[in-house]
Amino acid sequence: MSRRAALAALGALAAFGLRPPIARAATARPAPLTPQEQSDIQRVQEYLNGIHTLQSRFQQFAADGGVASGTIYLERPGKMRIVYDEPVPILIVADGREVYYWDKKLQQLSQINVDETPAWFLLRPQIRLTGDVTVIGFERSPGALRIAMTETQHPDNGRLTLVMSDHPLQLRQWTVIDAQQKPITVALEEPHFGVQLSPTLFIWTSQRPGPGQ
Repeated sequence: MSRRAALAALGALAAFGLRPPIARAATARPAPLTPQEQSDIQRVQEYLNGIHTLQSRFQQFAADGGVASGTIYLERPGKMRIVYDEPVPILIVADGREVYYWDKKLQQLSQINVDETPAWFLLRPQIRLTGDVTVIGFERSPGALRIAMTETQHPDNGRLTLVMSDHPLQLRQWTVIDAQQKPITVALEEPHFGVQLSPTLFIWTSQRPGPGQ
């Protein structure tokens, strides 16, 4: 699995591309929403802001048929850890400032600022589905909500669709479609919200990758 695919999965709660955006005149066109749909969007925003910690198994599906699995840990704001199951040799750690990408097979480490990755959407202190994010699609089905969104100023960078179960509201799945129109879907399996997580999950040292590798 490529570095971009792994980071897209990490950002898969934020759909926005890893390359610097290209200046464009066009901005995202918001979906026409009914008052009820606007109320649902507000509910989802409040729900996402209410997520402080998350631990979940996940399945990741790529457009080329590739499948990967692993465990995701999240602590807002700013911290995340993604541990892929074998044979994928990848570990991703966000410590609140930097994102560390470790390839055990290649013994190679790279890092970028957390606010330069797609993950920043979910990890930011305050999540907003307005302003720099535009909701471009909304769909309700029995027991579920689907919300498509993109960067307001750079819609060509890609888009993200969140899938939420309803009653009670809960994040279940997301799909990232990048600027090359390649989708990556991540499905959470029995997510646990509000759990106590060890601070060591989000600490990176140069001597060892830490727990979970």
